[in-house]
Amino acid sequence: MKRSEVALGLMRIPVDALAVTAALLLSYRLREAQMDLIPYYQFLDPATSLPPMDFYLRAFVFPSIGIFAVVAAVLGLYALRSTRGAWSEVGGVIIASLLWLVAVMGWFFFVQKQLFYSRILLFHAIFFITLFSAAGRLSLVLFQRALLACGIGSRLVVTVGKQFIAPEAKETLQRDVRYRYLGHLPDLGSLRRNSRTSFLDLVIQTDPHPAGDETIALIDFCRSRHIRYAFLPPVFADVPHQLRIERLGMVPMLCFQPTPLDGWGRIAKRLFDFIVSIVLLIILSPILLLLALGVLIDSGWPVLYISRRVGEHARRRIAVLKFRSMICDADARKEELKALSHRNDGPLFKVRNDPRVTRFGKFLRRWSLDELPQLLNVLVGEMSLVGPRPHLMEEVDQYSPFERRVFAVKPGITGLAQVTGRSNLKFGDEVKSDLQYVEEWSMFLDLWILWRTIFAVLKRDGAD
Repeated sequence: MKRSEVALGLMRIPVDALAVTAALLLSYRLREAQMDLIPYYQFLDPATSLPPMDFYLRAFVFPSIGIFAVVAAVLGLYALRSTRGAWSEVGGVIIASLLWLVAVMGWFFFVQKQLFYSRILLFHAIFFITLFSAAGRLSLVLFQRALLACGIGSRLVVTVGKQFIAPEAKETLQRDVRYRYLGHLPDLGSLRRNSRTSFLDLVIQTDPHPAGDETIALIDFCRSRHIRYAFLPPVFADVPHQLRIERLGMVPMLCFQPTPLDGWGRIAKRLFDFIVSIVLLIILSPILLLLALGVLIDSGWPVLYISRRVGEHARRRIAVLKFRSMICDADARKEELKALSHRNDGPLFKVRNDPRVTRFGKFLRRWSLDELPQLLNVLVGEMSLVGPRPHLMEEVDQYSPFERRVFAVKPGITGLAQVTGRSNLKFGDEVKSDLQYVEEWSMFLDLWILWRTIFAVLKRDGAD
């Protein structure tokens, strides 16, 4: 660990102590002077419950310094690490200040069994503690970054291995002021011959092999020279955001998860789908009845078309519902139209100006109204509002192992591919969009896609 890290890390303690002291003394003086921080207005009555200053210092200010320091330590705000981000510092200070407030209120209410001296003083205190402590810590962050920019406290890093470092990792090492990247070396022999080896702080291996002689020798070399050793898992270099560290007992294990849609995220998405599908079915029920009547008048029974598709994990077959937009024997005529398909870049079948589409079906497809019955699929949990497109079984049989990754989540009524190109996308680009959604899922992304779907439908881009 760099000396500058230790020194600046330790400086956070007196900075916080001074911040708490200044905040509590200023709050006391403001209350004593009947000032409530609102210019030209006076709402406060004269203070009658304030204790003498010496008692206030002894009984409240000094203990508060210790309480805040303990809370900050528990939250890891005094960890001696390289450089914390500005937002991390501010966020940590806000949480520590709120927990300090909870501790003070709990002490007075449950132990002292009395109210605090002044509620407005406590309000001022929490405001100024957050402000002063955040300002002090941000000053330290800026000072440390200035030192790092001058090369003081930065870590000298070299990568070793027959495989080159992942571009994203290399870019980070070159851009981040915490590191000085000295380049890549092919093997341990090259590292031994490097004249700057004795000054290295970190060696990163790009092609580790647990039982390999090269890896074992490199680890022994680093340990004997007190250099930190790390490795990058080359197998997962293209999906770093899906890796997490778990433990088997005391043994760390690097774990790959196909999608972040797991745990509470999965529950939140299912709850969102359930509630929204119910609300939309109720609101749109008159429109659904009119559309069903339009299909019935235009081309007769049945009103709904059931398409057998592949569901989540490619283990289930789901009956995807749509308003029928084609003639009744459309599936029987599919084989004779295959030569007319304009989707020759993959297994998908799509014909421009498909002769099987009915007059009312053209209207349904133009505005994507034929998809509305799929809200029932969402309601029962077979589909989601947002996800990759549902796939036909005969199409899936032609998919490569790479393309089968899209089955990690439920298919959706709309998705990232639909709002970025609809049917105009090439099959490969559509798969990439779907995989991007699978690997980078978040509720915010779902909401963004739903919002963009409205404009994609209004544009009628690729809706034929």
